[in-house]
Amino acid sequence: MKEKPDHVSQNDWDEVNSPPLSEEILARMQPVFKAHPEIPRRVRGPQKDPTKMAVSIRLSPQVVEYFKSRGKGWHAQLDEVLSEYVASHK
Repeated sequence: MKEKPDHVSQNDWDEVNSPPLSEEILARMQPVFKAHPEIPRRVRGPQKDPTKMAVSIRLSPQVVEYFKSRGKGWHAQLDEVLSEYVASHK
């Protein structure tokens, strides 16, 4: 079950009664961009400063497993650790 968004009242959330999807309904479903081609696709906006640089790097499996185990945003966490290292070794 989805989590209730903050902007929806609990009463409105409780009143929604969505029936289960039948095989017929599922078979007719299609991606939004096919059903509504008039809706423009979302594009990523300009990157905020400072701009990060895309690189390819080889890391030990232990390092990758550790940071991935920390969940979403593990790339940013790794960047933060490396940034702290750089700052402390100037």
